[in-house]
Amino acid sequence: MFSLVLSLLRTRHQLQIEIVALRHQINVLRRSVPNRPRLRTWDRLLWIWLSCLWPAWRSALVIVKPETVISWHRKGFGLFWTWKSRHCAGRPKTSKEVRDLIRKVSKENPLWGAPRIHGELLKLGINISQATVAKYMVRQAKPPFQTWRTFLENHCKELVSIDFFTVPTLTFRILYVFLILAHDRRKVLHFNVTEHPTADWVCQQLVQAFPYNTTPRHLLRDRDGIFGAEVKRLL
Repeated sequence: MFSLVLSLLRTRHQLQIEIVALRHQINVLRRSVPNRPRLRTWDRLLWIWLSCLWPAWRSALVIVKPETVISWHRKGFGLFWTWKSRHCAGRPKTSKEVRDLIRKVSKENPLWGAPRIHGELLKLGINISQATVAKYMVRQAKPPFQTWRTFLENHCKELVSIDFFTVPTLTFRILYVFLILAHDRRKVLHFNVTEHPTADWVCQQLVQAFPYNTTPRHLLRDRDGIFGAEVKRLL
């Protein structure tokens, strides 16, 4: 038993000496070679395989840095998935007849969007995605008239809004607050409070807020019945 242990220790000692000798020779070769060592594909694959199976692979690596081996692994991983994606079937191509039909429908119905055209194609038994419909639609030119945002920017100084909001009191009454707001400065031009708002009362508030023909050009309001014919006639 003692002789077996002694032989194992001698073998381990000899392996350590052999490792030191090999590493010394590698260091000498590194000093003597001016350029980088030329590694083949199998050399790179070997170190990638060792890095996956051997936790202490960095301690035995001399010819290159550990970051280089990791970059080999990442590059190989990317090449593998590139090859795999190229060999997949992918999305089926859209036939020319369907593409022409999408362009024709979108051209003849300029107000239809991709969801509407997609629904009509499904009714005809053409099973394609809404994204495909949007891809092959005819791009309509922008309308010649101005957009709502442009209108607001051009006429913001002439815009005034009117509306009511309610305020409950401690005595359980409901007060109606009438508010007139200018859009250019977001300034409150006029307000008043009443318990029983009527169309005549609203007209009186407008007269007080805009005396001597200073009525704004554009007045924004909701469809409340209190802003009825009397208010329209006053404006």
